[in-house]
Amino acid sequence: MPRNTAYPNPAKTRITVAPNGARRQKTDHAALPLTIFELAKTARDCQAAGAGMIHLHVRDANRVHSLDADLYRNAIAEIASQAPELDVQITTESGGLFDVEDQLACLRALRPAAASISVREIMRAPDLAPRIYATAAESGTEVQHILYDTDDLAILRRMIDAQIVPDHIRDILLVLGRYNPPRPARVSELAPFVTALAGDFPNWTACAFGANEHTVMLEAARLGGDVRIGFENNICRPDGTLAADNAENIARFVAAHQTQAIQDPAQKEPPQ
Repeated sequence: MPRNTAYPNPAKTRITVAPNGARRQKTDHAALPLTIFELAKTARDCQAAGAGMIHLHVRDANRVHSLDADLYRNAIAEIASQAPELDVQITTESGGLFDVEDQLACLRALRPAAASISVREIMRAPDLAPRIYATAAESGTEVQHILYDTDDLAILRRMIDAQIVPDHIRDILLVLGRYNPPRPARVSELAPFVTALAGDFPNWTACAFGANEHTVMLEAARLGGDVRIGFENNICRPDGTLAADNAENIARFVAAHQTQAIQDPAQKEPPQ
């Protein structure tokens, strides 16, 4: 999938909004989008704020995380009508509910343009890993590997070496901090993770749990990465108060990133 480059920031950093995740509910934040209508409105608002992609989770009628292909199709269609320039990446996250067979079935039924796949989750069933990545390759699905630490990176390297993962599928997401048990991300975590990539994964994105999200995302952009921002990872402003909605945090990053890029025009150069 060609990257959407129509961003209102000079460094062309790709901004993905992750608006809800698999676990949070309205009790966490009243503006958390759960229905397809709410997701489409959030997509529209976040596109206007500067996002180029949405990382999509859908919920069933009981507001429980789902990998249902029909729910995904309906959500993707509604987002396309409300935010036609926004790329859509589905999640295959298990959310503690689905096994690797379910994740494979979702990819086969939906054949999405883009999907995130957790290396750690797929390795619950190593025998299915080749089928997961072959399905994605056959469908032309742009895969983003989710990495929680350098152990996950080592697993991914081994799968590439073993040709389980096609060599060209090297887009990754670095996850900093944790949702459960909660641990806010720290800026100091980022540089060692990026250094461990050793230049082998040029298309990398970072996300950060907790109220340090804003600071960590600015550092990710400075180091040459793309960013994922949204209520899946953080529902707060940098001062710890609740943000009004996902679009507010996107717009805050864009404004700060514009200033940062003007001050440091070489910020998209990856670290040596």
